[in-house]
Amino acid sequence: MGKIVARADIRHTITRQREQGRKIVFTNGCFDILHTGHVRYLANAKKIGDILVVGLNSDRSVSRIKPGRPVIPEDQRAEVLAALSMVDYVVIFSEDTPYELIREIKPDVLVKGADWKRGDIVGSDIVRDVRTIPLVEGISTSRIIRRIRQMKQS
Repeated sequence: MGKIVARADIRHTITRQREQGRKIVFTNGCFDILHTGHVRYLANAKKIGDILVVGLNSDRSVSRIKPGRPVIPEDQRAEVLAALSMVDYVVIFSEDTPYELIREIKPDVLVKGADWKRGDIVGSDIVRDVRTIPLVEGISTSRIIRRIRQMKQS
């Protein structure tokens, strides 16, 4: 089985891992134009447990949340994430939030970036262990896109 798991199969996949005594960590995001901040964030998330599951916003979901995006299509974003050694599974979800996916998986730990307040983290009412990870200052997909646009105008 590959790292990119269909939504219909993720619960069974995670159940198998949990039966083997593995601690499941879940995070989510758009991961459009993967950068150093993403890589460091995912590496830190992986250190928290044994299995890192990344919920990836579908193209439709991203476009509702971030107008004019994504830049990279969901299948390519999933493939890049799956290529990272710290990522165990990638599952694409089409809702605006991963709430239902978190309910299905019931991870041991829910992780988001430190720009999120714990009470605002979707799924914090489901998962007891909710953690935030510091972001890399000055690095974001939005900044990268702005810089590219500025370079094109020059």
